[in-house]
Amino acid sequence: MNLKGKVALVTGASRGIGAATARALAAHGAAVGVNYFGSEEAARTLVDSVLSDGGKAVAVQADVRREDDVNRIVKETIEHLGPIDILILNAGARVPLKPFMELTREEFENKLMGELQGFFFPVKAVAPDMIKRRSGCIVGISSGLSRHPGFGFSAHTTAKAAVDGLMKSLALELGPHGIRVNTVAPGLTRTDATSWMPADRMEAAGKQTPLGRVAEPEDIAGAVMTLVSDEAAFVTGQYLAVSGGSQML
Repeated sequence: MNLKGKVALVTGASRGIGAATARALAAHGAAVGVNYFGSEEAARTLVDSVLSDGGKAVAVQADVRREDDVNRIVKETIEHLGPIDILILNAGARVPLKPFMELTREEFENKLMGELQGFFFPVKAVAPDMIKRRSGCIVGISSGLSRHPGFGFSAHTTAKAAVDGLMKSLALELGPHGIRVNTVAPGLTRTDATSWMPADRMEAAGKQTPLGRVAEPEDIAGAVMTLVSDEAAFVTGQYLAVSGGSQML
């Protein structure tokens, strides 16, 4: 897989799945814009690691829920690295984990709109140049919970189902311009976002999958890499579950 000469922007790339994806893209030759919100040290450590390995990367701070922030980091990425060929939509809003009847309107709205804004604004900022060049690849990170809800995750499930619908619409509308749009839906993955789970519960959940374990961030990054590669040149509008077989579509 050779991404040399390609430029990627990864939102929410300082930790977890985003960081693993940024590292994988850089390892295969892409120059990477590493977006972060508050974890500046982690983002800059990642960039330094890529640079020390001979790659190209730049850390760009933004709240992807803010249009002005997104427009700025897209401009910064292009100025430092060149036109963006690959957009990875990984940044997500905080998950309110509670039963629906305890969920406030504000919590629900913040989660729903936060997820949608985190997809909407980056695509709005990056797609026009992709359309002009008739080339591009967009991958959104969703969740297996978008199709198989879990107790206490009603806001998260709703928000991720909404971005799934948006991604399918984008695949339809941007396809004629040579732009591929796909979704990766991780199952339970060992990241900071799941660190609240007791180790025994995590292990038990992993044993319920056909492959007998939970995902690591690198497992999700591997699926993303498959979709951005030229080998997937005729793949668009797809929802790829990366769950060790716990979700079979």
